[in-house]
Amino acid sequence: MLWRALLFFHMQPEKLNPEASKVDGLAFLGLSLARNSAAGHPESVTHQTAFDLNEIQDRDYKYLLATDDNGWLVGGGEPGPPRSYKLAAADSAHVEIMRIGTYDREWGGITVEDILTVLRSGTILIPQIEVLPTAVVANWNEPPELEIRFDMEPSGSHLVDCSAPLPVNWSLRFIHNQLFRRLRFASRFCPGAFHSTILRKAEFRSPEHEKQYFEMCGEVVKGWREKGPQPLNDGNWDVDGSKRGEATEHSSGLWLFQDRNNITNFFPPNFLPPYDTPQKQGVIRSFLHDEWDVGDMKWKTSLPEEFDSGPVNVCGATCVNYCGQS
Repeated sequence: MLWRALLFFHMQPEKLNPEASKVDGLAFLGLSLARNSAAGHPESVTHQTAFDLNEIQDRDYKYLLATDDNGWLVGGGEPGPPRSYKLAAADSAHVEIMRIGTYDREWGGITVEDILTVLRSGTILIPQIEVLPTAVVANWNEPPELEIRFDMEPSGSHLVDCSAPLPVNWSLRFIHNQLFRRLRFASRFCPGAFHSTILRKAEFRSPEHEKQYFEMCGEVVKGWREKGPQPLNDGNWDVDGSKRGEATEHSSGLWLFQDRNNITNFFPPNFLPPYDTPQKQGVIRSFLHDEWDVGDMKWKTSLPEEFDSGPVNVCGATCVNYCGQS
């Protein structure tokens, strides 16, 4: 069906060097969409209030017939008996930007100390992260997983015209491409399209119920689109992920996950708005044209041949052929 979406083809992630990666792991860098909810597990933490993911759920099973044991992963998670008879679990909503896998070098990974050194050095530019859900889809699994997508949507000639608005969700590819350029280790891989899995093994009561569910989700996403991209963090966070106080003006940053249930570190924005100067526009757009192809395991560019970005200094010192920078 259209709702399943070969339109949203989702490739299996591939490691940079599968032969040298001995043990799979779950560590990753990404965004946290977690939010405490009266409908969910009481131990869920709130990392964002921009999007209530309960709005795209079917906790009353009006449309869905069955799921896997985990039930709803987002919107507060699963409360457990007697309100739910899925496995009780706190909200683990997240968007992976780069899967690390393991912190053991002998298994093909990279140490947590090396990750922290790179992220705290300022080498990776972390903007004020503002995102917008673009769709709710069923992926290619049978039964499918339900995903909320955060695709980078073009806005005008955003790759070569520095007067064009930056595309929706640009910050995700901007961070992703810097990480992939800077860090190389065997277990690293791309998690595919930016998304948050909200449910696994979704079985609908009928094709008509499936259609109705996605129509409902479409209306919710439409409402989010009307508000535009939003910052995610609902607090001022310490480096160890503990909350220090209320959110500052620019506190929507990046998180390090040991696994989806355990966040260990937070990295605040170090590349702050506004993003309308020629220098900042140049640095941003110089990374957006590159896309990591997991099939060919190499970088591909969508720039016209006459544009050659050349070497880019991610600290913003040089940005060749972009926005008048040299």
